[in-house]
Amino acid sequence: MEQLAGIVENIVFQNDEGTFAVFKIKPNEDRSPVTVVGNMPAPLLGEQLELTGDWVEHSKFGQQFKVASWKRIAPTSVKGIERFLASGAIKGIGPAMAARLVKHFGIQTLEVMEFKPHRLVEVEGIGSKKADVIHQAYMEQAEMRELMLFLEMNGVSGGYAGKIFAQYGSFAISVLQENPYRLAEEVSGIGFRTADQIAMSMGLERTHPDRIAAGVNFALLQIAQAGHCCVPEETLVEQTAKLLLTERNEVAARLKQLLKEERLCVEDFHGMTLIYPRHLYHAEKNTAQRLLKLQDKARPAKDDDFEGLVTQWERTAKLVLAASQREAVVSALTHGVLVLTGGPGTGKTTVVKGMLAVLEAQGFQILLGAPTGRAAKRLSEATGREAVTIHRLLEATGGGEGTPKFVRNEDEPLDADVLIIDEVSMMDIVLMNCFLRAVPDGCRVILVGDVDQLPAVGPGSVLKDIIRSETIPMVRLTEVFRQAGESMIVQNAHRINRGMLPDCNSLDFQFIELPSSLAVAGAIVETCREKLTAEGFDVWRDVQVLSPMHRQDCGVENLNRLLQQALNPEREGEPIVSGVHQTFRLHDKVMQMKNNYQKNVFNGDIGFIVELEAGKVKVAYPDNPVWYEKNELDELQLAYAMSVHKSQGSEYPVVVMPLIPGHHVMLQRNLLYTAVTRAKERVILMGTKSALNTAVMNDRTKRRYSLLAERLRGESLSD
Repeated sequence: MEQLAGIVENIVFQNDEGTFAVFKIKPNEDRSPVTVVGNMPAPLLGEQLELTGDWVEHSKFGQQFKVASWKRIAPTSVKGIERFLASGAIKGIGPAMAARLVKHFGIQTLEVMEFKPHRLVEVEGIGSKKADVIHQAYMEQAEMRELMLFLEMNGVSGGYAGKIFAQYGSFAISVLQENPYRLAEEVSGIGFRTADQIAMSMGLERTHPDRIAAGVNFALLQIAQAGHCCVPEETLVEQTAKLLLTERNEVAARLKQLLKEERLCVEDFHGMTLIYPRHLYHAEKNTAQRLLKLQDKARPAKDDDFEGLVTQWERTAKLVLAASQREAVVSALTHGVLVLTGGPGTGKTTVVKGMLAVLEAQGFQILLGAPTGRAAKRLSEATGREAVTIHRLLEATGGGEGTPKFVRNEDEPLDADVLIIDEVSMMDIVLMNCFLRAVPDGCRVILVGDVDQLPAVGPGSVLKDIIRSETIPMVRLTEVFRQAGESMIVQNAHRINRGMLPDCNSLDFQFIELPSSLAVAGAIVETCREKLTAEGFDVWRDVQVLSPMHRQDCGVENLNRLLQQALNPEREGEPIVSGVHQTFRLHDKVMQMKNNYQKNVFNGDIGFIVELEAGKVKVAYPDNPVWYEKNELDELQLAYAMSVHKSQGSEYPVVVMPLIPGHHVMLQRNLLYTAVTRAKERVILMGTKSALNTAVMNDRTKRRYSLLAERLRGESLSD
């Protein structure tokens, strides 16, 4: 074992769990920075460390120091203090200021900063306000070290200290000692398991009421992430007991108390007790109430000859609507709320254009929206009118994904007479509730979407439940209007939807049979890098690889690694930035993975990396270049390949998709249908015939626990 001491200069990488880090350290002696790797939380920039370990040779990155043990040490020399302060570890102090401080106070510099901050004004360039800033920053650094030590002593990575300190400040340790489970509810990126580790380490009993309450909330969160708004009481008790390794009766008793305290909500439905998180209960209830009210309160049109208005538009547009299309346009004039659904090629765009024309002719002010930026762009291109995301429509200002905050609500409603929303199948119950709250009384709402596509990633099956309720007027377009010779994609989409195998004998719809997942992964790379490029497709913008799953050889993660290596390999001299489980390079195609209201980028937005600098990444989105700091890189994912869910609302000239037996859990008809309908010019499926058969024949989509349809029908539910 060898010893190495020095100051941390740069954090290269740290994993999600905070159990592994790669960083650069400047040795105390006059040497170049050294790369250090180890199973440890990432240290703070500017920290002085003593490391024990061995030198190893990495095949790609060269010589590294592999840590076996380590400890932090306070700088004890004047030179060490100056280097610590010059590292940027203390807000308000750079190299020049560090030099002046050390020159004036010498070895006592840190002592002055902590105990005699009023003396800092003795240094040129420091006034009383700056002295306060420096003192506070230094004290935070000291408190941060204390918090990191507390976490590590309780078996949790000190890497979480930054997020915890940002939430609670000087009270962080007190909060953890009082109720560590607050972390799971109040700190982004820290879940129940981390909070539970701290609690168990501190000696909290397995059956402590706080632990069981936190376990119930975590189980409900997992249930919501699976798409449910509520869950049967027995299922919740069973899952929580399994999670906590406790007895079911202990959980049942605590759940009863949580319901009594109204911290959760409950409905009794046909003898089944359903438990809701409070926010989903109110979102579902408010959505039903608002839809029913808007349906009956629409401001009437000036003219009442609706058939004549539609006929007049047909003459102007020089077309003749089919019966169901005409019914839909007339219904837009008739009803306060209308659902328009249909598959590809059934003329939804034509109908929406007709609706826009006849409604505008009646003097109505119309706004268009969609759940994602890509869906909004498609709607705008199809109609020739401005369309924006629902988040922008509602003027999002912040909040987490589960509890978005919007300027527009019942107190500041949207300025519109008609709201047309496309791709409604992607809207979960939370977003639908927020949207309906901002719809003014008297305004018409037209919800457009393909009910046969995958449901929203979030909780609820809003579009399907509205249709299932049979209480909201709905027009379903079924006749395919595109010419049969134009594209096999549309014909095959409808074949798949009817449970029939697609016809794969044309250039625009291919199935390439391959024996193994490794062969499929290799063929996908070759197709993108060689074949499609040779045919003139821009593989960066025209081609999208979609996968049913994230893991395995043909999962999103591995395909992204392979495609990045093939299409954008590492080049000597070009910078790279290491994120969580992935490396980013100049020109990489990336996707935003969560809503970020401050940066004005949203879940599913796609851009390209245009600049890398000191661990930071600049991504060019359409009309919106965005910088990401090192600690924000978990918001990005390579997007050469993406999940089918993430592709919803988008269209691509070419879609390439693996179909392998290993993905059998996700091989469902609506998933294959959704993937195929993303393509405009060509679909290339690769894999085994058995996997293709499974996907087409498996129509057993999981019923999501939700009572939206029942609420719309006015069925008797307990309050």
